Amino acid sequence: MSPNRRLAASLLALVLLAAPAVAQDRGTVDPKPLPPLANPDDPKTPAKALFGRKPTPASLEARSIGFYSKGCLAGGIALPVNGPAWQVMRLSRNRNWGHPNLVAMLERLAVDGQKAGWPGLLVGDMSQPRGGPMLTGHASHQVGLDADIWLTPMPDRELTRREREETSATMVVARDRQDVDPAVWTPAHVGVIRAAARRPEVERIFVNAAIKKALCRDAGADRAWLHKVRPYWGHDYHFHVRIVCPAGEADCKPQPPVPAGDGCGHELDWWFQESVLHPPPPKEPSKPRPPLTMAELPPACRVVLQAP
Repeated sequence: MSPNRRLAASLLALVLLAAPAVAQDRGTVDPKPLPPLANPDDPKTPAKALFGRKPTPASLEARSIGFYSKGCLAGGIALPVNGPAWQVMRLSRNRNWGHPNLVAMLERLAVDGQKAGWPGLLVGDMSQPRGGPMLTGHASHQVGLDADIWLTPMPDRELTRREREETSATMVVARDRQDVDPAVWTPAHVGVIRAAARRPEVERIFVNAAIKKALCRDAGADRAWLHKVRPYWGHDYHFHVRIVCPAGEADCKPQPPVPAGDGCGHELDWWFQESVLHPPPPKEPSKPRPPLTMAELPPACRVVLQAP
């Protein structure tokens, strides 16, 4: 197998491992609390089992601790489930929490998006009340600086609880995976993603490669924002917004800077190779990564977990 094909297969495997909580998975109108752990102090206990059982935030000063995919959140706040230009989806997951900077950004983006022609945001997963690894889905979203925004425009009414749990997000990628679906894709999609990328606190936006291709084609003369929009698997129904580490929070670990350029050149072609769009199954099944334990997270995350 060629190096590129091995890379595609391994990255796809990681995406599939993180697939259970995508926008299409239904929630429930009657969520039940998780049963208590038999031995929560066992050092082998997955951190996701501990953070997933914390229904409220840590009563600490707000700060993001660690890296986007290996950390936690102190002093998180909830994005209200209804706002003047947004509604939160999948309430049963209790993942509408974030650093105050993220919540403020989403509230501003909702208004910016309306100015760009987008009726309002349907907000998917942000973080758990104390961040940390999740029981299902997402390897990232751990430090309160990530949010998924559905590529479905908000309706002009308040959705019911059942609709929030059971409605599917809109698939905007064409069946052949080579481009967006012209029957679904609109200038307003471009407008809301552009509005997000223009926000100074936004560090990256992840979309399907077909969406990146459409943005490159539809952006027009103003292309400075495109470099923040990065292609990645699994973002057919939503775009993933990531903001920068908050100023003065030394425990937050940033990503390397986004590469220069608009990302619309030959580097985008790689994503549309047959071996990448339809990688063959590996000869041997991929072994799932062992879940993170508390010992692998920053030490301050233990304080967050034990805080009132």
